[in-house]
Amino acid sequence: MSSATTVNPAAEKSAVHKISVRLVPFVALMFFINFLDRTAIGYAGPNGMQQDLGMTAAQFGLASGVFFIGYIILEVPSNLALHRFGARVWLSRIMVSWGIVAVLFTWVQSSGQLYALRVLLGVAEAGFFPGAILFLSMLVPSQHRSRTLMLFYLAQPLTSVVGAPLASWLIQHHGALGLEGWRFMYLCVGAPAIIVGIVAFFYLKDKPEDCPWLTAEEVASLRTQLDAEAAANSGEKGEKNVVAALTSGRVWVLSLIYFGFIYGLYALSFFLPTIIKGFGEQFGIELSILQQGLVTAIPYAFAALAMYVWSKDVTRRGLRSWHIAIPAAIGGVSIPVALFVGSPVIAIGVISITAMSIFAVLPNFWTLPTQFLTGAPAAAGVALINTIGNIAGFSAGYITGAIHDWTGGYTVPMFVVGGFMIVSATLMVLLARRGQVRVADAS
Repeated sequence: MSSATTVNPAAEKSAVHKISVRLVPFVALMFFINFLDRTAIGYAGPNGMQQDLGMTAAQFGLASGVFFIGYIILEVPSNLALHRFGARVWLSRIMVSWGIVAVLFTWVQSSGQLYALRVLLGVAEAGFFPGAILFLSMLVPSQHRSRTLMLFYLAQPLTSVVGAPLASWLIQHHGALGLEGWRFMYLCVGAPAIIVGIVAFFYLKDKPEDCPWLTAEEVASLRTQLDAEAAANSGEKGEKNVVAALTSGRVWVLSLIYFGFIYGLYALSFFLPTIIKGFGEQFGIELSILQQGLVTAIPYAFAALAMYVWSKDVTRRGLRSWHIAIPAAIGGVSIPVALFVGSPVIAIGVISITAMSIFAVLPNFWTLPTQFLTGAPAAAGVALINTIGNIAGFSAGYITGAIHDWTGGYTVPMFVVGGFMIVSATLMVLLARRGQVRVADAS
């Protein structure tokens, strides 16, 4: 396709709409299953697994976090493999692999086996999230990515809105197939990954030219925009090769910013069910397993709404540094405050503010790396950011559990979470002021 081809705005808008309808929901479904399988331990732990396996809070935190060992080590190689073999093949392979491992949790018999399977799950899942981000970025021009990534990212809070009650309902089926409730839950949430992974091999498309439902004019408009962006990113302001991307100061600062967001996200994901279960002791109310799941879903329902509204504002105004810094700061302040309120309703309200803050940031954050990365450097850089960020996945689980055992409560761990998010907000402001990323309020 000639670089001189004129972009037809109407054709480009139509093409992005078709991609948003046909591909983004399917990739979001993959992400929904991915995140549910990853965080299922948060529902299983307080509902029989810890007791059956004889685990302390620190051991539970370690089991939550060791997932990220293999995930972190293989993240960059996996994304480079995706760039080489194509998203259709590689994302399908990842999904089938993690589905097989997820099903095996049904028969775990000891904390040691649990640790081993969590590591294997991380190995199997490595590269999925950055690969999905890269996949969508290869199909959609930059000016449309905030909305596209928001639609994709909605799967994450919706995993808890739908997944928390679903997991709780499955856990109530104690004795189904001769299994404890939490084991039956693992079986039911793991198997769909295998099925959807096989379907993905036939359904996904690697580039606009492969999409039979796009017209020639729509393909031409997308290709012209994407090629122009690739040329700009490989110029003076872009990272020109994999080594440059992996050693880029911008990439590493973005990695640290993402670390703070993910620390807050996983502290919330892994321990919110446990905190809600503790409402009985803290406030003198007793909730059934299903009621606990429904209460857990409340903050994530508000988070999904906040993500939609915030990303819509980004599309209207253009990305500004405060679109990321302000929610991060609010989340950092609110998460420890939830422990000092006098009623469960107010506590859930404050936790909802935290969840809204975290999720408002995430899809807009992921538009930043592809401002200066393309091709193999993009595969490496996006994977590195996700790798460093997800070190927080290990840290949040283990450190939160260990500090809880040391101090006897969640007060100190939640202040640690808040501190990391405040640091992320500060780094975002500094990065924008130095002109290292393109935002509308920085010259």
